[in-house]
Amino acid sequence: MSEGSAKRRAMLLLGSTGAGKTPLGNLIEQRGLWNHRWVHFDFGAQLRRIAAGDGPEGQFGPDDIALVQRVLREGALLEDEHAPLAEQVLREFLAERAAPDTCVVLNGLPRHVGQIRTVEPLVDVCTVLALRCPSETAIQRIRSNIGGDRAGRCDDTEEMVRAKIELFHERTNPLIAHYLELDIPVRRIVVTATMTPEEVWQILEHRGS
Repeated sequence: MSEGSAKRRAMLLLGSTGAGKTPLGNLIEQRGLWNHRWVHFDFGAQLRRIAAGDGPEGQFGPDDIALVQRVLREGALLEDEHAPLAEQVLREFLAERAAPDTCVVLNGLPRHVGQIRTVEPLVDVCTVLALRCPSETAIQRIRSNIGGDRAGRCDDTEEMVRAKIELFHERTNPLIAHYLELDIPVRRIVVTATMTPEEVWQILEHRGS
């Protein structure tokens, strides 16, 4: 495998909606972490772009756009049969944003065990960061927009937030056991209602890589 196609080192962010993944990923991209440069792959943000028709012209067809719009509207996940779409989004992000020596913050992909096959050929997950956030805490964080990333979100009704949290525990949380079985370190940080991205970044930086 040539240098240009080598898999990038990656950190997977796990946490329910409201836990602060997106603002933390943005901060890691801005500041770096553990003496590495990072780019933040926010799968949810990429999907919202596609749903709004803001993707590159001709990259996604009407069926893809309709699928993404439905998934976002229902608070659902892309399933195994949608793997080509998820892979295309990640592959093109890496080609555009990730230099060979740049690490990647994965946020939102994989979201369930089946999606591991989508990311494995493209990135090497070397560590997992699990942001532990109780349901009521997540709802408080979303209401106060503690991370500054919730403005304009149409999927932040309390009913949908609770449904997404339940889906996270059912489908996404099992990823932790998968990576532990592979001896990949899992770092756990308990997120409070008022904890800022800066505070989480400081905890990570002080713990070291």
